[in-house]
Amino acid sequence: MHPWRLLSIPLLVGLFVALPVYWAYPDELSSWRAVGIVLGWAGSGLLLASLLLMLREVRLASWLGGIERMTWWHHWTGLAGYLVLLLHPLALAAAAWSESPPLAWQLLSPFAQNWPVWVGWAALLLLMGGLCTTFASRLRYTLWRWLHGLLGLGTLAGFGHVLLLGIDAGAVFAILAALLMLVWRLIRVDAGAAAKPYVVRSVRRVAEAMVEIALTPLVRGMPAEAGQFVLVAFFRGAHYRGCGEYHPFTISAIDSDQQFRIGVKALGDCTRRMQGLEPGVEARVQGPYGNFLLERPPKPQLWIAGGIGITPFLACLRSAPVEQATRLLYLYRGDADAAFRDELEALAATNDGLSLETHATGAAAPDLAAILPDAHELTGHECYLCGPPGLLDAAGRLLQSRGVPSSQIHSERFDFR
Repeated sequence: MHPWRLLSIPLLVGLFVALPVYWAYPDELSSWRAVGIVLGWAGSGLLLASLLLMLREVRLASWLGGIERMTWWHHWTGLAGYLVLLLHPLALAAAAWSESPPLAWQLLSPFAQNWPVWVGWAALLLLMGGLCTTFASRLRYTLWRWLHGLLGLGTLAGFGHVLLLGIDAGAVFAILAALLMLVWRLIRVDAGAAAKPYVVRSVRRVAEAMVEIALTPLVRGMPAEAGQFVLVAFFRGAHYRGCGEYHPFTISAIDSDQQFRIGVKALGDCTRRMQGLEPGVEARVQGPYGNFLLERPPKPQLWIAGGIGITPFLACLRSAPVEQATRLLYLYRGDADAAFRDELEALAATNDGLSLETHATGAAAPDLAAILPDAHELTGHECYLCGPPGLLDAAGRLLQSRGVPSSQIHSERFDFR
Protein backbone atom coordinates (compact mmCIF):
# COMPACT_ATOMS: atom_id res chain seq x y z
CA MET A 1 0.00 0.00 0.00
CA HIS A 2 1.26 3.46 -0.87
CA PRO A 3 2.49 5.52 2.12
CA TRP A 4 -0.13 8.24 1.56
CA ARG A 5 -2.87 5.64 1.88
CA LEU A 6 -1.34 4.33 5.11
CA LEU A 7 -1.39 7.86 6.52
CA SER A 8 -4.75 8.91 5.08
CA ILE A 9 -7.02 7.68 7.88
CA PRO A 10 -4.76 8.71 10.82
CA LEU A 11 -4.45 12.19 9.32
CA LEU A 12 -8.21 12.36 8.74
CA VAL A 13 -8.98 11.30 12.32
CA GLY A 14 -6.41 13.78 13.63
CA LEU A 15 -8.07 16.56 11.65
CA PHE A 16 -11.52 15.66 12.99
CA VAL A 17 -10.15 15.87 16.54
CA ALA A 18 -7.92 18.92 16.12
CA LEU A 19 -10.43 21.24 14.46
CA PRO A 20 -13.16 21.20 17.17
CA VAL A 21 -10.56 21.28 19.96
CA TYR A 22 -8.87 24.30 18.36
CA TRP A 23 -12.23 26.04 17.82
CA ALA A 24 -13.47 25.45 21.38
CA TYR A 25 -10.15 25.62 23.25
CA PRO A 26 -10.99 27.31 26.56
CA ASP A 27 -9.11 30.36 27.83
CA GLU A 28 -8.81 31.57 31.41
CA LEU A 29 -10.39 28.49 32.98
CA SER A 30 -9.09 26.19 35.68
CA SER A 31 -6.93 23.37 34.38
CA TRP A 32 -9.40 20.55 35.13
CA ARG A 33 -12.32 22.41 33.60
CA ALA A 34 -10.25 23.13 30.50
CA VAL A 35 -9.31 19.44 30.28
CA GLY A 36 -12.98 18.49 30.58
CA ILE A 37 -13.99 20.77 27.69
CA VAL A 38 -11.11 19.55 25.51
CA LEU A 39 -12.05 15.93 26.20
CA GLY A 40 -15.67 16.62 25.26
CA TRP A 41 -14.77 18.09 21.88
CA ALA A 42 -12.04 15.53 21.20
CA GLY A 43 -14.50 12.69 21.82
CA SER A 44 -17.04 14.39 19.58
CA GLY A 45 -14.47 14.66 16.80
CA LEU A 46 -13.63 10.97 17.13
CA LEU A 47 -17.32 10.04 16.82
CA LEU A 48 -17.70 12.16 13.69
CA ALA A 49 -14.63 10.51 12.18
CA SER A 50 -16.11 7.10 13.04
CA LEU A 51 -19.32 8.03 11.22
CA LEU A 52 -17.38 9.07 8.12
CA LEU A 53 -15.48 5.77 8.12
CA MET A 54 -18.70 3.75 8.00
CA LEU A 55 -19.56 5.11 4.54
CA ARG A 56 -19.02 2.45 1.87
CA GLU A 57 -18.42 4.71 -1.08
CA VAL A 58 -16.19 3.21 -3.78
CA ARG A 59 -13.98 6.28 -4.29
CA LEU A 60 -13.68 7.01 -0.57
CA ALA A 61 -12.70 3.39 0.12
CA SER A 62 -10.08 3.57 -2.64
CA TRP A 63 -8.58 6.78 -1.23
CA LEU A 64 -8.47 5.44 2.33
CA GLY A 65 -7.04 2.00 1.58
CA GLY A 66 -10.14 -0.21 1.42
CA ILE A 67 -13.29 -1.04 3.36
CA GLU A 68 -11.53 -3.52 5.65
CA ARG A 69 -9.15 -0.81 6.82
CA MET A 70 -11.99 1.73 7.14
CA THR A 71 -14.02 -0.74 9.23
CA TRP A 72 -11.09 -1.37 11.59
CA TRP A 73 -10.60 2.36 12.12
CA HIS A 74 -14.38 2.90 12.41
CA HIS A 75 -14.49 0.44 15.33
CA TRP A 76 -11.52 1.85 17.20
CA THR A 77 -12.27 5.54 16.69
CA GLY A 78 -15.82 4.91 17.94
CA LEU A 79 -14.49 3.08 21.00
CA ALA A 80 -11.86 5.78 21.63
CA GLY A 81 -14.49 8.49 21.31
CA TYR A 82 -16.71 6.77 23.87
CA LEU A 83 -13.84 6.34 26.37
CA VAL A 84 -12.74 9.96 25.94
CA LEU A 85 -16.30 11.15 26.52
CA LEU A 86 -16.50 9.05 29.68
CA LEU A 87 -13.57 11.09 31.02
CA HIS A 88 -15.29 14.37 30.11
CA PRO A 89 -17.71 14.49 33.14
CA LEU A 90 -14.98 13.12 35.43
CA ALA A 91 -12.69 16.02 34.56
CA LEU A 92 -15.50 18.53 35.14
CA ALA A 93 -16.24 16.89 38.50
CA ALA A 94 -12.54 17.14 39.40
CA ALA A 95 -12.72 20.87 38.66
CA ALA A 96 -15.59 21.23 41.16
CA TRP A 97 -13.99 19.00 43.83
CA SER A 98 -11.72 21.72 45.20
CA GLU A 99 -14.74 23.98 45.68
CA SER A 100 -17.13 21.41 47.13
CA PRO A 101 -17.19 17.56 47.05
CA PRO A 102 -21.05 17.54 47.05
CA LEU A 103 -20.95 19.82 44.01
CA ALA A 104 -18.61 17.37 42.29
CA TRP A 105 -21.08 14.56 42.97
CA GLN A 106 -23.94 16.65 41.61
CA LEU A 107 -22.01 17.02 38.35
CA LEU A 108 -21.77 13.24 38.06
CA SER A 109 -25.20 12.21 39.33
CA PRO A 110 -27.87 12.06 36.61
CA PHE A 111 -30.56 12.34 39.32
CA ALA A 112 -29.57 15.83 40.45
CA GLN A 113 -29.25 17.54 37.10
CA ASN A 114 -31.23 19.23 34.32
CA TRP A 115 -32.12 18.42 30.74
CA PRO A 116 -28.72 19.19 29.16
CA VAL A 117 -26.94 16.77 31.49
CA TRP A 118 -29.66 14.10 31.24
CA VAL A 119 -29.30 14.18 27.46
CA GLY A 120 -25.52 13.85 27.88
CA TRP A 121 -25.90 10.74 30.04
CA ALA A 122 -28.45 9.32 27.59
CA ALA A 123 -25.87 9.80 24.83
CA LEU A 124 -23.27 7.83 26.79
CA LEU A 125 -25.74 5.01 27.46
CA LEU A 126 -26.72 4.82 23.77
CA LEU A 127 -23.05 4.74 22.78
CA MET A 128 -22.43 1.97 25.30
CA GLY A 129 -25.30 -0.08 23.89
CA GLY A 130 -24.10 0.35 20.33
CA LEU A 131 -20.52 -0.55 21.22
CA CYS A 132 -21.62 -3.71 23.03
CA THR A 133 -22.98 -5.09 19.75
CA THR A 134 -19.51 -4.75 18.22
CA PHE A 135 -18.36 -7.64 20.39
CA ALA A 136 -21.57 -9.71 19.98
CA SER A 137 -20.48 -11.72 16.95
CA ARG A 138 -23.24 -14.33 17.35
CA LEU A 139 -26.14 -11.93 16.93
CA ARG A 140 -28.12 -12.28 13.71
CA TYR A 141 -26.85 -9.72 11.24
CA THR A 142 -30.17 -7.88 10.88
CA LEU A 143 -30.58 -7.53 14.67
CA TRP A 144 -26.92 -6.56 15.06
CA ARG A 145 -27.25 -3.86 12.40
CA TRP A 146 -30.23 -2.20 14.08
CA LEU A 147 -28.67 -2.37 17.55
CA HIS A 148 -25.40 -1.01 16.19
CA GLY A 149 -27.43 1.97 14.98
CA LEU A 150 -27.59 3.07 18.62
CA LEU A 151 -24.14 4.54 18.02
CA GLY A 152 -25.62 7.01 15.55
CA LEU A 153 -28.40 7.95 17.95
CA GLY A 154 -25.87 8.34 20.74
CA THR A 155 -23.75 10.66 18.61
CA LEU A 156 -26.77 12.83 17.79
CA ALA A 157 -27.79 12.89 21.45
CA GLY A 158 -24.29 13.96 22.40
CA PHE A 159 -24.42 16.95 20.09
CA GLY A 160 -27.95 17.68 21.36
CA HIS A 161 -26.39 17.86 24.84
CA VAL A 162 -23.94 20.46 23.54
CA LEU A 163 -26.74 22.42 21.88
CA LEU A 164 -28.80 22.47 25.10
CA LEU A 165 -25.77 23.89 26.91
CA GLY A 166 -26.00 26.92 24.62
CA ILE A 167 -23.00 26.22 22.34
CA ASP A 168 -25.04 26.86 19.20
CA ALA A 169 -22.51 27.24 16.38
CA GLY A 170 -20.40 24.16 17.02
CA ALA A 171 -23.33 21.94 18.00
CA VAL A 172 -25.45 22.84 14.96
CA PHE A 173 -22.55 22.17 12.57
CA ALA A 174 -21.76 18.84 14.27
CA ILE A 175 -25.42 17.73 14.25
CA LEU A 176 -25.78 18.59 10.55
CA ALA A 177 -22.56 16.73 9.71
CA ALA A 178 -23.61 13.66 11.72
CA LEU A 179 -27.12 13.68 10.20
CA LEU A 180 -25.68 13.98 6.69
CA MET A 181 -23.41 10.97 7.18
CA LEU A 182 -26.11 8.85 8.84
CA VAL A 183 -28.71 9.63 6.17
CA TRP A 184 -26.10 9.10 3.45
CA ARG A 185 -25.29 5.66 4.86
CA LEU A 186 -28.97 4.69 5.27
CA ILE A 187 -30.00 5.75 1.78
CA ARG A 188 -26.91 5.02 -0.30
CA VAL A 189 -25.73 1.81 1.36
CA ASP A 190 -28.42 0.18 3.53
CA ALA A 191 -31.34 1.07 1.24
CA GLY A 192 -29.22 0.39 -1.85
CA ALA A 193 -29.58 3.72 -3.67
CA ALA A 194 -25.96 3.44 -4.82
CA ALA A 195 -26.42 -0.14 -6.04
CA LYS A 196 -26.75 -1.13 -9.69
CA PRO A 197 -29.43 -3.53 -10.97
CA TYR A 198 -28.32 -6.98 -12.14
CA VAL A 199 -30.05 -10.26 -12.89
CA VAL A 200 -28.89 -13.81 -12.23
CA ARG A 201 -27.82 -15.35 -15.53
CA SER A 202 -26.89 -18.81 -14.26
CA VAL A 203 -26.21 -20.78 -11.07
CA ARG A 204 -23.66 -23.61 -11.03
CA ARG A 205 -22.95 -25.90 -8.10
CA VAL A 206 -19.20 -26.14 -7.60
CA ALA A 207 -19.06 -27.92 -4.22
CA GLU A 208 -21.35 -29.52 -1.68
CA ALA A 209 -22.38 -26.21 -0.09
CA MET A 210 -21.16 -23.69 -2.63
CA VAL A 211 -22.49 -22.27 -5.89
CA GLU A 212 -21.04 -19.92 -8.50
CA ILE A 213 -23.53 -17.27 -9.61
CA ALA A 214 -23.20 -15.37 -12.88
CA LEU A 215 -24.67 -11.86 -12.91
CA THR A 216 -25.61 -9.71 -15.90
CA PRO A 217 -26.17 -5.92 -15.63
CA LEU A 218 -29.63 -4.63 -16.56
CA VAL A 219 -28.19 -1.21 -17.39
CA ARG A 220 -24.59 -0.07 -17.51
CA GLY A 221 -22.57 -2.34 -15.24
CA MET A 222 -19.57 -1.50 -13.12
CA PRO A 223 -15.90 -1.90 -14.04
CA ALA A 224 -14.26 -4.48 -11.81
CA GLU A 225 -10.92 -6.26 -11.63
CA ALA A 226 -9.95 -9.74 -10.60
CA GLY A 227 -9.62 -10.11 -6.84
CA GLN A 228 -12.07 -7.35 -5.94
CA PHE A 229 -15.34 -7.94 -4.09
CA VAL A 230 -18.88 -6.60 -4.25
CA LEU A 231 -21.87 -6.27 -1.94
CA VAL A 232 -24.88 -8.10 -3.39
CA ALA A 233 -28.52 -8.41 -2.34
CA PHE A 234 -30.80 -10.96 -4.04
CA PHE A 235 -34.56 -10.46 -4.19
CA ARG A 236 -37.55 -12.69 -4.85
CA GLY A 237 -37.83 -14.98 -7.85
CA ALA A 238 -40.39 -17.45 -9.16
CA HIS A 239 -39.31 -20.10 -6.65
CA TYR A 240 -36.72 -18.19 -4.59
CA ARG A 241 -37.46 -16.27 -1.40
CA GLY A 242 -34.95 -13.44 -1.37
CA CYS A 243 -33.01 -12.13 1.62
CA GLY A 244 -32.76 -8.51 0.54
CA GLU A 245 -29.60 -8.08 2.66
CA TYR A 246 -26.29 -6.92 1.22
CA HIS A 247 -23.48 -9.43 1.73
CA PRO A 248 -19.85 -9.28 0.52
CA PHE A 249 -18.74 -11.75 -2.16
CA THR A 250 -15.43 -11.97 -3.99
CA ILE A 251 -15.59 -11.85 -7.76
CA SER A 252 -14.54 -15.28 -9.07
CA ALA A 253 -14.52 -14.32 -12.77
CA ILE A 254 -15.01 -11.28 -14.98
CA ASP A 255 -16.87 -12.08 -18.18
CA SER A 256 -17.62 -9.94 -21.22
CA ASP A 257 -19.81 -6.81 -21.17
CA GLN A 258 -19.26 -6.21 -17.43
CA GLN A 259 -20.80 -9.53 -16.48
CA PHE A 260 -19.13 -11.28 -13.57
CA ARG A 261 -19.40 -14.31 -11.33
CA ILE A 262 -19.24 -14.73 -7.56
CA GLY A 263 -18.76 -17.75 -5.33
CA VAL A 264 -21.30 -18.19 -2.51
CA LYS A 265 -20.75 -20.67 0.31
CA ALA A 266 -23.48 -21.61 2.78
CA LEU A 267 -22.19 -19.97 5.98
CA GLY A 268 -25.39 -18.48 7.42
CA ASP A 269 -29.15 -18.28 6.97
CA CYS A 270 -29.01 -15.97 3.97
CA THR A 271 -26.14 -17.68 2.14
CA ARG A 272 -27.75 -21.08 2.72
CA ARG A 273 -30.88 -19.75 1.05
CA MET A 274 -28.75 -18.53 -1.87
CA GLN A 275 -27.81 -22.11 -2.68
CA GLY A 276 -31.32 -22.34 -4.20
CA LEU A 277 -30.97 -19.26 -6.42
CA GLU A 278 -32.35 -19.52 -9.95
CA PRO A 279 -31.79 -17.64 -13.22
CA GLY A 280 -33.90 -14.53 -13.58
CA VAL A 281 -33.72 -13.44 -9.92
CA GLU A 282 -33.09 -9.72 -9.62
CA ALA A 283 -30.08 -8.50 -7.67
CA ARG A 284 -28.54 -5.19 -6.73
CA VAL A 285 -24.78 -4.78 -6.58
CA GLN A 286 -22.58 -2.23 -4.80
CA GLY A 287 -18.89 -1.83 -5.49
CA PRO A 288 -16.41 -2.95 -6.57
CA TYR A 289 -14.17 -2.69 -3.52
CA GLY A 290 -10.74 -3.82 -2.44
CA ASN A 291 -7.23 -3.90 -3.86
CA PHE A 292 -6.30 -7.45 -2.86
CA LEU A 293 -3.99 -8.90 -5.58
CA LEU A 294 -4.23 -5.68 -7.64
CA GLU A 295 -0.86 -4.15 -6.70
CA ARG A 296 1.40 -7.19 -6.64
CA PRO A 297 5.13 -6.44 -6.95
CA PRO A 298 7.26 -8.46 -9.39
CA LYS A 299 8.46 -10.90 -6.72
CA PRO A 300 7.91 -14.63 -6.08
CA GLN A 301 4.56 -15.14 -4.40
CA LEU A 302 2.89 -17.54 -2.01
CA TRP A 303 -0.90 -17.74 -2.15
CA ILE A 304 -2.76 -19.48 0.68
CA ALA A 305 -6.48 -20.16 0.19
CA GLY A 306 -8.87 -21.79 2.61
CA GLY A 307 -12.27 -22.97 1.34
CA ILE A 308 -14.24 -20.10 -0.20
CA GLY A 309 -11.02 -18.06 0.00
CA ILE A 310 -9.95 -19.60 -3.31
CA THR A 311 -12.20 -17.23 -5.28
CA PRO A 312 -9.92 -14.13 -5.58
CA PHE A 313 -7.00 -16.32 -6.68
CA LEU A 314 -9.21 -18.14 -9.18
CA ALA A 315 -10.40 -14.82 -10.64
CA CYS A 316 -6.81 -13.69 -11.04
CA LEU A 317 -5.80 -16.94 -12.77
CA ARG A 318 -8.86 -16.87 -15.02
CA SER A 319 -8.08 -13.32 -16.14
CA ALA A 320 -4.44 -13.89 -17.14
CA PRO A 321 -1.46 -16.21 -16.48
CA VAL A 322 0.75 -15.21 -13.57
CA GLU A 323 3.92 -13.35 -14.58
CA GLN A 324 6.04 -14.31 -11.57
CA ALA A 325 6.69 -17.60 -9.83
CA THR A 326 3.56 -18.30 -7.76
CA ARG A 327 2.90 -21.15 -5.34
CA LEU A 328 -0.78 -21.69 -4.52
CA LEU A 329 -1.71 -23.73 -1.43
CA TYR A 330 -5.40 -24.64 -1.53
CA LEU A 331 -6.83 -26.04 1.75
CA TYR A 332 -10.27 -27.63 2.02
CA ARG A 333 -11.94 -30.13 4.31
CA GLY A 334 -12.61 -32.95 1.84
CA ASP A 335 -13.31 -33.77 -1.78
CA ALA A 336 -16.91 -32.56 -1.47
CA ASP A 337 -15.62 -29.09 -0.50
CA ALA A 338 -12.89 -28.83 -3.16
CA ALA A 339 -14.57 -26.18 -5.30
CA PHE A 340 -12.85 -25.47 -8.65
CA ARG A 341 -10.07 -28.01 -7.99
CA ASP A 342 -10.25 -29.56 -11.46
CA GLU A 343 -10.15 -26.14 -13.12
CA LEU A 344 -7.22 -25.06 -10.96
CA GLU A 345 -5.29 -28.18 -11.91
CA ALA A 346 -5.96 -27.46 -15.60
CA LEU A 347 -4.79 -23.85 -15.17
CA ALA A 348 -1.62 -24.98 -13.39
CA ALA A 349 -0.88 -27.47 -16.19
CA THR A 350 -0.88 -24.66 -18.79
CA ASN A 351 0.79 -21.94 -16.68
CA ASP A 352 4.51 -22.48 -16.17
CA GLY A 353 4.69 -19.86 -13.41
CA LEU A 354 2.01 -21.49 -11.26
CA SER A 355 2.63 -24.32 -8.78
CA LEU A 356 -0.54 -25.78 -7.22
CA GLU A 357 -0.71 -27.80 -4.00
CA THR A 358 -4.06 -29.06 -2.71
CA HIS A 359 -4.58 -30.27 0.85
CA ALA A 360 -7.64 -32.04 2.26
CA THR A 361 -7.41 -31.13 5.94
CA GLY A 362 -10.50 -32.88 7.34
CA ALA A 363 -12.65 -31.37 10.07
CA ALA A 364 -9.70 -30.60 12.36
CA ALA A 365 -7.53 -27.51 12.12
CA PRO A 366 -4.90 -27.92 9.37
CA ASP A 367 -1.29 -28.64 10.29
CA LEU A 368 0.07 -25.41 8.85
CA ALA A 369 3.56 -26.05 10.19
CA ALA A 370 3.82 -29.05 7.86
CA ILE A 371 1.96 -27.46 4.92
CA LEU A 372 3.63 -24.05 4.69
CA PRO A 373 7.09 -23.69 3.12
CA ASP A 374 10.20 -23.58 5.30
CA ALA A 375 11.90 -20.28 6.10
CA HIS A 376 14.56 -20.60 3.35
CA GLU A 377 11.82 -21.17 0.74
CA LEU A 378 10.01 -17.99 1.79
CA THR A 379 12.91 -15.57 1.32
CA GLY A 380 11.86 -12.62 -0.81
CA HIS A 381 8.26 -13.83 -1.18
CA GLU A 382 5.09 -11.78 -1.04
CA CYS A 383 2.38 -13.78 0.74
CA TYR A 384 -1.35 -13.43 0.05
CA LEU A 385 -3.91 -15.10 2.33
CA CYS A 386 -7.65 -15.50 1.97
CA GLY A 387 -10.00 -17.74 3.97
CA PRO A 388 -11.53 -18.16 7.41
CA PRO A 389 -10.27 -15.71 10.10
CA GLY A 390 -8.72 -18.54 12.15
CA LEU A 391 -6.67 -19.69 9.17
CA LEU A 392 -5.53 -16.15 8.36
CA ASP A 393 -4.39 -15.50 11.94
CA ALA A 394 -2.58 -18.82 12.30
CA ALA A 395 -0.91 -18.64 8.89
CA GLY A 396 0.12 -15.02 9.43
CA ARG A 397 1.79 -15.82 12.75
CA LEU A 398 3.59 -18.83 11.31
CA LEU A 399 4.86 -16.90 8.29
CA GLN A 400 6.25 -14.18 10.55
CA SER A 401 7.92 -16.79 12.74
CA ARG A 402 9.63 -18.06 9.57
CA GLY A 403 11.06 -14.66 8.75
CA VAL A 404 8.43 -13.08 6.50
CA PRO A 405 7.98 -9.38 7.43
CA SER A 406 4.42 -8.33 8.20
CA SER A 407 4.63 -5.81 5.31
CA GLN A 408 4.92 -8.78 2.93
CA ILE A 409 1.85 -10.61 4.30
CA HIS A 410 -1.44 -9.49 2.73
CA SER A 411 -4.93 -10.68 3.59
CA GLU A 412 -8.53 -9.67 3.13
CA ARG A 413 -11.30 -10.19 5.68
CA PHE A 414 -15.04 -9.77 5.29
CA ASP A 415 -15.80 -9.20 8.99
CA PHE A 416 -17.52 -5.82 8.63
CA ARG A 417 -19.31 -5.91 11.99
